[in-house]
Amino acid sequence: MSAATPIPATSSAGEERVGFVLVFLAALCWSLGGVIARFIDADDSWTVVFWRSIWAASFMLGYMAWRDGVAGTMRLFANMGLPGLIVACCFAIATSSFVIALSYTTVANILLIQAGAPLFAALIAFLMLRERVSGPTWAAIAAVLVGVGVMVSDSVTGNVSAMGDGLALVIVLVFSIATVLTRRYAHVRMTPAMCLGTMIAGAFAATQASTLMVSGTDMGFLFAFGAINLGLGLAFFATGARMIPAAYAALLATFETLFGPVWVWLVHAEVPSTRTLLGGAIVFATLLVHIALQFRRLSRPARPGVSGISAPR
Repeated sequence: MSAATPIPATSSAGEERVGFVLVFLAALCWSLGGVIARFIDADDSWTVVFWRSIWAASFMLGYMAWRDGVAGTMRLFANMGLPGLIVACCFAIATSSFVIALSYTTVANILLIQAGAPLFAALIAFLMLRERVSGPTWAAIAAVLVGVGVMVSDSVTGNVSAMGDGLALVIVLVFSIATVLTRRYAHVRMTPAMCLGTMIAGAFAATQASTLMVSGTDMGFLFAFGAINLGLGLAFFATGARMIPAAYAALLATFETLFGPVWVWLVHAEVPSTRTLLGGAIVFATLLVHIALQFRRLSRPARPGVSGISAPR
């Protein structure tokens, strides 16, 4: 090709379209967590945590070995350092808390509370790193706090378990910390950190579970819960989020919050309470408005990235 021949731009545009599809598929995989979990009959939540973690870790190890090779995968783990270990611990707490919370509260409660994680991350970044927080973001944080307050008020009246809502808030807290650390230490790769997190969660669950025996039917659903819901969703997101701006990744990831309660309602007839719907509507609308304001502010994306990651479930 001569120097005068224009280089077609279709390749980058095509890559961006692939990125949009992959991040959407990640949100779709993550949204299936609640509906899959409701099919599992195992009595001990720690048994579920163990097998979900085993299948998720196996899938992610296979994915990294395919993408980076065995030697490359080992280097990824070796280069995480202390920040990667902390992110892994946060992820272990988040994934374990999600499974246990399902025993106490509705899927809608958990997912809608978690929807505010990006804004809680902004608040934690301000407290820990003194990162500047804009006026609209402060307003969004306040609105999310109001929405979460409306939702958890159900636990005060006894309509919803305080344990379930408390665990959902723990998920928001630890994932927000992981997000802030990932921004602070750019060399931390989320995939190996999250893979290590599933290993930590599985190892701890093995010490807490009353039994690791499950039925063949449950094992099939546990495979889907770990490998497809968590592992495949993460693989889609890790690949696609690097092809599109972070604000778009954040917007597409909110489809998990939108679809998750709908699947459980359609398949298991689990209907959210009025306060859950009201508080969740406040949280979800606030998040969408905040992301829309980001679009207006970004005349040109700084670079594709993963700062808008939604908590993998």
